Parts: sequence; structure tokens; C-alpha cells
Amino acid sequence: MSNFIYSINATLPIFLLIILGKVLYKCRVIGTEFTAAADRYVFYVALPALVFKDLTENEIGSRFDGGYVLFCFLSTLLSILAIWGLTELFMKKENQKGAFIQASYRSSAALLGLAFIDNMYDGAGMAPLMIIGAVPLFNIFAVIILTIKGDNGSTRPDLKTTFRNILKNPILIGILAALPFAFWDIQFPAPINKGISYLAGTASPLALLSIGAGFEGRKAIKKIKPTLCAAFIKLFALCALFLPLAITLGYRNQELVGILIMLGSPSTVSCYIMAKNTKNDDVLTSSIIVLTTLLSSVSLTMWIYLLHSMGYL
Repeated sequence: MSNFIYSINATLPIFLLIILGKVLYKCRVIGTEFTAAADRYVFYVALPALVFKDLTENEIGSRFDGGYVLFCFLSTLLSILAIWGLTELFMKKENQKGAFIQASYRSSAALLGLAFIDNMYDGAGMAPLMIIGAVPLFNIFAVIILTIKGDNGSTRPDLKTTFRNILKNPILIGILAALPFAFWDIQFPAPINKGISYLAGTASPLALLSIGAGFEGRKAIKKIKPTLCAAFIKLFALCALFLPLAITLGYRNQELVGILIMLGSPSTVSCYIMAKNTKNDDVLTSSIIVLTTLLSSVSLTMWIYLLHSMGYL
């Protein structure tokens, strides 16, 4: 029972904010204008600030573990390639493939990962290094896959546009901007640090409220077979494959939670925006986002409970 309470304490605050977002939306305290503005603000300002803050404040230079970054990189790469290959083999509807592949692997790792770890521990440890290993691949492959599969795969990918879109990603910009300060331990004056902290502190609550407000339950029952399949892959299959390997390699506590969130957190809401803009199946994408977000409170609690029960957290 104590282990179950431990896992609930780690997950409940996150999902209470999601539920609150839905309640506020239903009561018309916030609306679509708020969620659209909040999404843009979090994506372009607050989340890069949060990534910058966590990388620069956690002594990455002294704690840098190339093996941990490599594990996150390789497990992410293998996950993407495996899902892509299996989708090509077994999915018949060409217009669903890009949306399915992206939503099956692309996690809310940067946002929910740091939120979970901050809620469970006093410090992030090496967990922010997970972002370096995984998030760039999330974004790079999303652009490539959606470009190839967009409009039923009738257009060839534009390498110049793809490369430009990758370089413009605000999370990647935040990571690249933070690396020199993190590795060489460059300190900012106190007022600047406080300002960055204020910006970073708005990322998680605003994004979680927006996620809750944007739930559309009716879309969760559309295209139910690929939606359920993607949700199983996203929340259970990848964790079952790679968590035992991470444990075998000796990762524990914050680092293991970082890997768990990288593998098993719900599909990120930005999947929908990218799918729609690249003429992929946005209805399927939204259904997967809704279902994985709804089920992740159960699945993440289950994984945290199991890992804590076995003494790994």
C-alpha cells in the first residue's frame, strides 16, 4: 500500500491539473483562444526556458554521462525504426501511416518528464540528459515521416525544408543555447536566473491546463483499432522492451524515471498540429493523443508502482 501511495503521489498532481483544465473549459473560464495562445507561449517561450533552466542548473558538465545519452538516443532510434517498419508491413491505409507512426513514438518527454521528476525528487540528477538523447530525434523523425507520408505519400520530401524546420524547433534551440552554459558552468546574475526561473515555472501548469481543456472525448472513439494499437505501443510496449535493459545497465531513481517518461508518456499535443499541417490524418492523431493522455495516469502510476516496489526508485 505504501508503494501504491508513493506512485499516486507522483502522478496525481499532474493529472489533477489536466482535469482542472477540462473543468475550467466546461465552465467557460478559459476557451479555445486561451488554449491556442497558451500552446504557442509554452512551445515557443516557456518550454525552451524550462529546458534551458534544467540543463544549466544541474551541472551537466560535471554529471554528463555519455552512456546515458547514448542509451536514450539508441532506444529512441530503435523504437522509431521498429514502429515505422511494422506500420509499413501491417497497416493497409496509406493515409493513416504517418499519423500512426508519429503518435506511437513521440512522447511528452520534455514537459511531463521534468514535471514528474520535479514532483518526485529534490533534484533532476542526470534526467535532463534524456532530453538531449531523445527530443531531437522525436522532432527530426516527425518532420521526415510526416513529410514523406503527407498527402497520402504523393509528394517527395523536401530536404531543404525539412532541415530548416528542424533548425527552427524551439526546444532544439533551447537545448543548443543551454549546452555551452551547462558544460562550462557559466553563471548568470541573480536577476537573470530568477527571470528564467519565472518563465520556466509557467511551462508545466499552463501546458497541463491546456491539454485538459483541449480534450475531445468524441474523437477518442473514432478509428478505434489504430488508436488502441498506438496507445498500447506508446504506454506499454516500449516500456516493457527497454526498461529491463535500462535497469540491467544500472539506471535508477531520477535517471530511470526520465527513461520511463521518454518511453511511456502520452503522445505530445504537437503531434496534432504537425499532422494537420502536413496533410496527414489529424483525426487519428487527435484520437491517439486523447486516449494516451487519459490512460497515462493509470499506466504511469502502474510503472512507477512496479519500479518502486522492486526497489529501483
